[in-house]
Amino acid sequence: MANDKNAGSGKLGTFGYNALALSIFILLWTIVSWISESLFLPTPWTVLKSFLDLCTYGDVEGISLGMHIFKSTLRIFAGFVAACILGIPLGILMGLYPRVYDSTKSVIEPIRFIPPVAWIPLVIVLLVGFSRYAFIIWLGAFFPIFIGTLLSVRSVNPTHIDVPRSFGAKRLYIIRKIVIPSTLPDIFTGMRVGMGIGWDCIMAAEMIGGENEGLGVMILKYAELIRIEDIMVGMIVIGAIGFFINEIFIFVERRVFKWKEAIVIS
Repeated sequence: MANDKNAGSGKLGTFGYNALALSIFILLWTIVSWISESLFLPTPWTVLKSFLDLCTYGDVEGISLGMHIFKSTLRIFAGFVAACILGIPLGILMGLYPRVYDSTKSVIEPIRFIPPVAWIPLVIVLLVGFSRYAFIIWLGAFFPIFIGTLLSVRSVNPTHIDVPRSFGAKRLYIIRKIVIPSTLPDIFTGMRVGMGIGWDCIMAAEMIGGENEGLGVMILKYAELIRIEDIMVGMIVIGAIGFFINEIFIFVERRVFKWKEAIVIS
C-alpha cells in the first residue's frame, strides 16, 4: 500500500512539474511575442484561435485539420509497420549470424548514414503517390529498429543459451524461447526510437508527395502565404501527436515489461 501511495504521489508530482514547465514556456512565449512584434511572432492566443479556425473551417482549400492529421498519421504508420516487418527479422537474423552482418556492412552502414532528406530527388524520379511517403518514413524508422534488434540479440547472456543447449535443446527452441523473449524490451525500445524518427520525417515525405492533405503539406501552404500562426499550429500539432505516441509506447513498455528495472541515480 505504501508503495502504491508513493507511486501515486510521484506521478502527481511529475504532472505538476510538467504543468509548471508548460506554463512558464507559454508565459515566456507571450512575453517574447509582445516584445518582438516586428518579427511577426504570434502570441499563444493567436495560435489557439488559428487552431480553432482550422478545426472549424479548414485551411485555404477547405481541408479540415482533422483530415490533415489523419493523412499524416496513416502515412507514418504505413512506413513504420514496413520498417518493423523488415527491420526486426533482419536484425534477429544478423544478430544470430554475425558473419552475415560483417559480410554486408560495407553496404548497410553507408546507407544508414544517408539522411532521408538526401533521398528526396531520387524518390521524386523513381516513386509515385503513397509509396513516396512510405519510403521516406521507412528510411527514418528502419535503422533504429534494425540496429536495436541486432544489438539486443548479440547482448543475450551466453549462459542463458548454454544451459538449455547442454540439456539437448534444439537451436530453434533456444531462439524461440530464450533469445526472442530476452530481446523484446530492447526491440520495443528500438521501435519507439524508430517511430520518433519516422515522425520527424513527415515534413520531408509530404514535401514530395504531390497531394493536398497532410500536416507537412498544410505547413508548406501557409509558408507560401506567410501566415506564421497557421504554420505554428501545424508544428505544434506534429509535436503534440509525436509526444502522445511516444507516451503510449512508454505506457505499453512499462505494463508489458514490468520485470525490466530502470536504473535510477539518486
